Amino acid sequence: MDKRRIIIAIDGPAGSGKSTLASLLARRYNLTNIETGAMYRALALKALQTRTSLDDGAALARLAAESSIELKARPEGNRVLLNGTDVTERVRLDDVTDAASRVSVHPAVREWMVEQQRKMGAAGGVVMEGRDIGTKVFPNADVKIFLDAAPEVRGARRFLQQPAPQTKEKSVLAELRERDLRDRTRSTSPLVPAPDAMVIDSTNLTLDQVFTRTAEIINGKLSKLET
Repeated sequence: MDKRRIIIAIDGPAGSGKSTLASLLARRYNLTNIETGAMYRALALKALQTRTSLDDGAALARLAAESSIELKARPEGNRVLLNGTDVTERVRLDDVTDAASRVSVHPAVREWMVEQQRKMGAAGGVVMEGRDIGTKVFPNADVKIFLDAAPEVRGARRFLQQPAPQTKEKSVLAELRERDLRDRTRSTSPLVPAPDAMVIDSTNLTLDQVFTRTAEIINGKLSKLET
């Protein structure tokens, strides 16, 4: 296998640091970074704009089929385009974050997303992060990382990322626990490590330590590809 076609899958719960790690790895190994969570956020935003029920999976799947969701790579992170409009900043706000979690539980929506994500990564040379990349989207990925951390640590990280200073840390943690429950118990592609994934608990690790540990795993794989 040509090492330029490597596929790296990074899964994990909210606040585990997947997006940051994927961005660093993409720059380090000259790969395309595909942030699948942004795709769910874009669809959630479209649902909010069109007042489509977040509990109607069939309606959401139809909405997805009518929408164009693009990720444009840039050094500081992906630009998110919804029907040609840049919604990068908008999809990071709390209402979209909550809606994305609700949208993502529907099997029809996930199947549509998986198809799009497979097309994006089919040629390889990608690091793709999400919640079912190693189990559903690319079960044959060359490297699978499951990044996790204690809920309290992930909640604190999310709290520090909040743009609104009036947000209570306890409420952020409560919302994160609720999202964890939805992600881990949904009927389609629940959040679980792939059997062959390397699980990294970042509770007591710095970002540099997580990156170093992940890079060691990837370098080991690349050295085998070269032999």
